[in-house]
Amino acid sequence: MTRLALSPAAAVGSGTFHAALDIVQMVVLGGMLVLSIVLAIGSAAAVLAGVCRLIRPRVIVLLVAVALVPMVQATTPDPTNLSIERFLARENAPHPYRAMRRLEAENGSRKGWLEAMTEYSPATGFQYRITGEGGSGYIRTKVLRAVLDGEQELITLGEDSRSGLARTNYTFEPKGVDAEGLANVGLSPRRKERALLSGVMFLRPNEGELVRVQGRLARNPSFWVNNVDIVRKYERIEGAVLPVAVESKANVRFLGPARFQMTYEYSEIDGRPVR
Repeated sequence: MTRLALSPAAAVGSGTFHAALDIVQMVVLGGMLVLSIVLAIGSAAAVLAGVCRLIRPRVIVLLVAVALVPMVQATTPDPTNLSIERFLARENAPHPYRAMRRLEAENGSRKGWLEAMTEYSPATGFQYRITGEGGSGYIRTKVLRAVLDGEQELITLGEDSRSGLARTNYTFEPKGVDAEGLANVGLSPRRKERALLSGVMFLRPNEGELVRVQGRLARNPSFWVNNVDIVRKYERIEGAVLPVAVESKANVRFLGPARFQMTYEYSEIDGRPVR
């Protein structure tokens, strides 16, 4: 059993609703990057020296931050922009929650999984407790646990502002409503950085609710990892729009495709049991 606690001050200072709850999104980039590097290390001793020079704790944190802060500021006068305005008008206060998360990662024959009970409240901050795990010990330790540990570092360092879906990081292009009835908003990063995403955000037009964000990293995390594609999904649960799944796929040079996935199952929101 492992338990990690984030100080209340750090948790409260993290910023937005999704920065507290959607912390997994960091999972994606951090998890995929660590996974690829770790597997590369295991494949050849010569690779180790180069990888060590490429990876820095703050780099990993910056990479994973891209999935954490779905805040959008746009001013383009377009019908789709009304959905963005409604999204911005929604309450951004963090919701206390309790949720079971399942994390999985694989590359070739190496696979690992981990389940953890996660909790957040302004009073106690972010905590997690491992309840089960299996598969490759390398992946469990170096990737999946690193994802949860990275959440604490991300919030503590306050790196979310460099990767959030905000006007300072992106330009927004309204793309109308698709066949699913969702408002599509193009995301173009203002800088070619590892923590920014080139893709599309999907909103419910009438409510301004975030449904999905998907795209590719604006810059490859390293020489060893390229074509990193990310999808994160949201649902309304007990009156709150919360992350429910994060998926990432990437290509690891010389080792082939790699995959990461994390899902949430909420049992309590705002101190009330989820029905």
